[in-house]
Amino acid sequence: MTNRAVSRSNQSNAEQFKQSFREEAREIVADLETALLEMSKDSSDPELVSRVFRGLHTIKGSGAMFGFEKLAAFTHNLENAFDQVRGGKLQMSSELIDLTLAALDQIRAMIEEDLSSSTADPAACEAVLVKVQKLCGTQTSVAAPSSAPVEPAAEPTGAGPLRTWHLHFAPGAEMMVSGANPLLLLRELRQLGGLSARASMAAVPPLGDLDPERCYVAWDMVLATASGPDAIRDVFIFVEDSCELIVEPATAEPVLNGTISSEPDAQRRSDARDAGAPPPESGERRATEGRRFTDNASTTASLRIPAAKLDELVDLVGELVTVQARLSEVASNSTDPNVAAVSEEIERLTASLRENSMNIRMLPIRATFEKFRRLVHDLARDLGKQVELTMEGADTELDKTVIDQLGDPLMHLIRNSMDHGIETAQKRIERGKRPTAGIHLSARHAGASVLIGVSDDGGGIDADAVRNRAIEKGLIPADASLTQAETFALLFRPGFSTAKEVTDVSGRGVGMDVVRQRVESLRGSIEVASQPCQGTEVTLRLPLTMAIIDGLLTSVDDAYFVLPLAHVLECVELTRGDVERANGKQLARVRGELVPYIRLRRHFDIRTAPPAVEQIMVAETSGGRFGFVVDQVLGNCQTVIKSLGRFYRSVQAVSGATILGNGAVALILDPERLAQDAVRAEQRNGRGRASVAPGNRPGNSFNFKALGGSGSAGPGSSANV
Repeated sequence: MTNRAVSRSNQSNAEQFKQSFREEAREIVADLETALLEMSKDSSDPELVSRVFRGLHTIKGSGAMFGFEKLAAFTHNLENAFDQVRGGKLQMSSELIDLTLAALDQIRAMIEEDLSSSTADPAACEAVLVKVQKLCGTQTSVAAPSSAPVEPAAEPTGAGPLRTWHLHFAPGAEMMVSGANPLLLLRELRQLGGLSARASMAAVPPLGDLDPERCYVAWDMVLATASGPDAIRDVFIFVEDSCELIVEPATAEPVLNGTISSEPDAQRRSDARDAGAPPPESGERRATEGRRFTDNASTTASLRIPAAKLDELVDLVGELVTVQARLSEVASNSTDPNVAAVSEEIERLTASLRENSMNIRMLPIRATFEKFRRLVHDLARDLGKQVELTMEGADTELDKTVIDQLGDPLMHLIRNSMDHGIETAQKRIERGKRPTAGIHLSARHAGASVLIGVSDDGGGIDADAVRNRAIEKGLIPADASLTQAETFALLFRPGFSTAKEVTDVSGRGVGMDVVRQRVESLRGSIEVASQPCQGTEVTLRLPLTMAIIDGLLTSVDDAYFVLPLAHVLECVELTRGDVERANGKQLARVRGELVPYIRLRRHFDIRTAPPAVEQIMVAETSGGRFGFVVDQVLGNCQTVIKSLGRFYRSVQAVSGATILGNGAVALILDPERLAQDAVRAEQRNGRGRASVAPGNRPGNSFNFKALGGSGSAGPGSSANV
């Protein structure tokens, strides 16, 4: 391999490990933010202080090791402040919490500087450090040095009695390739307390066999510190998988001279361990090659996989599902029992593979919920309101693709709630409420969907103000008669806002339109429930997955359609006699209730005669039950959703398409949009108006049927569809 090739390989490896640092650092910053927000409620919890200190210490030490010198220098000053808090020299205050939160914004920017156009603001960084140093009573320079600060041997830090630890640290073969510097790790250890270290050169090979990119030196160390084993391990957190590390409690008194000595013939284990040190405690030791002895299956079996590779896996499973459907089609037309047996076995394996691959994509929504604690905290401060964020069902899992697109809708709903819905503390007291308002995020499964709720106990939606604003903007005539659901639907119109003036938080009429567009793109629906002076609840109903769904395959003439199985309630026959008895109205009586139905033949302009007996697929939508009339129901199918492309992006009633086993293309229908389109089409033709029957949906709920000024049909409705 040429020197140039080696250089490119080294650069690639270094960038790979820097990316690994970024991923770990993002998680640490998110955890720091959560801990700080919890600390704003209970600043006396010493565990929270230690949690923040350890996180800052880890980012500082590991950042310097991977070349993020500016990040390390900036974080060092924050770490000093929380070290003083731990030692009782500095009182925890809301000012320090707010400064640290502001610092985390700059730390995020420093982490991403090489990947995006966003960079840390030097003026903001300096302002934060000046204020932090003023709180700490220090007068050191705030300019970020070119490298992380090098400190002399530190006095033992932390709170509590001193403990002595024996450490054995041997860098792995790949550790130096990642850009890690073992000496920087030892320097970080010295900041925890008194450190005595001895370098072993026993593993150094002859000069001809020496690999210049590998560290052959191992260290046996004795550390006296008040910090616990977790703080010691945090020093090695970013190299734990590429080194050998053993941490053992010691009983013998160490020699704390703060030096690092070199003994070429030293053994790889320190003599102190042989002189009476106790056996390793199970909770305080690590195995070779970066593995902990205490690691159980649940931790060692975890892998960090790029999202792109996971998406590629799901795409391949989707292709396999399509091929399996073709095989089943061939097997059904074959008289060979062996072909049928193989087809059934492959179908079983494919279903299992599909289920497992989809489960891999399922993630808890907790991380998405948690990031809004900071938003609520900052907005409450800016708006002068007292707000508490609570969560329920944060462990509810849904597809990663859905989670990735939930951030913006939830952000706009929370901002809208805090600006328009929640009152000031004084106004809440006048209304007999507690001064601190509440915003509640919830998530729960409902069949093949997940319900995401955003509720508050504020003033509710003023329906009259919404109506008057819509008349001012010319969205509705002054004499329009709107239901409450139709009134709430106006909030989701582009550019609509009831705010008197535009602020930094809201007033431009963009936020709720973004919510509507994003939920529509996810094939979801929205419901709004509100009571004056009691609060508002917005519920997003979203599919669990966006890749592969269970569907019901139907046909109309030679066209194929798939309805998501999660929406379908039952299938009933529709005869010509039933049509005649309805007197021209597209209504069917199902189990004593009138259900409006939509003929797919007519909706998709299929100009052939229907069979004598048709089938009605009764599906549940946010507006109630709708029927979809088809010629035949062909059975269940696993459906791989394929996009129709940008040329069909305006076709809302079709979610996508799939390829059947016989090579034909089947359209995947969206019952929500299909019912909406049918209602609007009938209104344009002047053939009637559908409305919600009493008891079908709550009178204060909203659904997308109302978006275009139309109602929604449900059981018991006597109007044409």
